Parts: sequence; structure tokens; C-alpha cells
Amino acid sequence: MADSLQPQSRERMQKVRIVLVNTSHPGNIGGVARAMKNMGMSSLYLVEPKEYPADKAVWRASNAVDVLDGAIVVNSLDEAIADCGLVVGTSARDRRIPWPMLTPRQCGERAWGEAESHDVALVFGREDRGLTNEELQKCHYHVHIPSNPDYSSLNLGAAVQVLAYEMRLAALEAEQGGAALQYNDWDQPPVKAEALEHYFNHLQQTLEKVGFLEPDNPRQTMTRLRRLYSRVRMDEMEMNILRGVLTAMQNYIYYTDKKLEGGDSKE
Repeated sequence: MADSLQPQSRERMQKVRIVLVNTSHPGNIGGVARAMKNMGMSSLYLVEPKEYPADKAVWRASNAVDVLDGAIVVNSLDEAIADCGLVVGTSARDRRIPWPMLTPRQCGERAWGEAESHDVALVFGREDRGLTNEELQKCHYHVHIPSNPDYSSLNLGAAVQVLAYEMRLAALEAEQGGAALQYNDWDQPPVKAEALEHYFNHLQQTLEKVGFLEPDNPRQTMTRLRRLYSRVRMDEMEMNILRGVLTAMQNYIYYTDKKLEGGDSKE
């Protein structure tokens, strides 16, 4: 039976990738592939899976082996999300520094809306401990599935199914004339994850040079700055301006130091 989504909706659905980080059990990868195909998704990225390819994954995938066949295996989360304009990470626990949060419904609507103009990543962590704080800080938003607190553990396939369903629901509502949320109002494309990571490295280096950050004791300053920029959602032009500001600051420091060195040498 053909997918009930319209062709343009099916095409947009493929711009939303499911990213699994360091999955321990290959059967869970197969379960995720099956959940994805149920909802009309096919873009699967695997970050350093413990065991893959594997027969257990194929067995659990059932008739979704084509999703497994198209899976892209990468060595890092940075590589998996590099070209994405929106990255949402799943989080099951409160964080010391709270991050912008989405409900599953909001996640589906936002992922569907933004996929019109750029690739989107929904990131899922390890079965036993989820995503690390460092990995979660690479995400614009976090999403929490409000399961029964007395038995809150969801297997990986079920978690993917929930978010994939919400995105499909948003797509169907848009096709039926619903008031779909729009996220394409940038006059420039939103900055991609890879460029954002380069900016954070540049920012930290500059803040260390001016003495604002101590290299051996940065505390939570960079984490809070990451959260700030996640809320802002910069576009490519804004990113270029800020990179230019940092470069100008570094050049000023460099030439000031050179002048001081020259002055000292004449004494």
C-alpha cells in the first residue's frame, strides 16, 4: 500500500533524520528502522554503534530492511548533524542548566515546519544513559516524552515511534489545511550545526585570549553561552558577522602585543 502522504510531504519527511548515538543492541536499531518506516521516514544515522551491521537488526526490522540498507554510519555526533539547521536531542532527566524544551507535539510541529528549508536531526542517546551533557549542548532544543514516572523507561524503538508519529501528524494536518507552523521566515538560511561548533571554538579561544575565561577553569560559562545561542537561532549572515568580530578582536590583541614587544626591544 502506498504512503498516504502527498509526494511533496514524503520528500520533506526525508529531510528529518533520526540519529542514534552509540547504540548497544543491534536489535534496537532494527526496531527503530521499523518505527521509522511506519511513519514514512527513511533517513537513519548511526553514531559509533556497538554492533552493526548485525543479523539481529535485520530480524527486528522486519519489512523495513530498506531503511537499514540506507543507514549512514559515522564516527561522531558532529559528523551526523553537521549539515542540519535544527538539532533536537532527547533528554529524560533534569539538567543543572536547563535547556529550551519542547513537548513531543511541539517537536513534531517544529521538525516538520523547519524541514521545508533545511535538514533536521532528532538525536537519541544510549539505551542505558542517554546523551551526555556535551552531546545535549550541541542541540538547539531538548525534548522529553512524559511517560509514567513510576515506569518511565522507553525502549529506543518506542521513543522514536512517538516523535516520528508527532511529525507525521503535523504533516497530515498541514495537508488537510491546518494552520501549520512556519519556520521559514529567515532572510538568510539558519546556521548549520558544523558552523556553529566552529563558532563556539572560536568564541572560547577569543574569550581565553582576553582573559575572560580561564582555560583550566571555564566553569559553566560556555555551557550558558551555548544555551543563549540555542535560543537565538542565528542565521548564516549573523554568524559571519560574529566570526568577523572575534577575528578583529584577535587581530587587535595580536598587533597590540607585537607593538609592546617592539617597544620593549628598544629599551
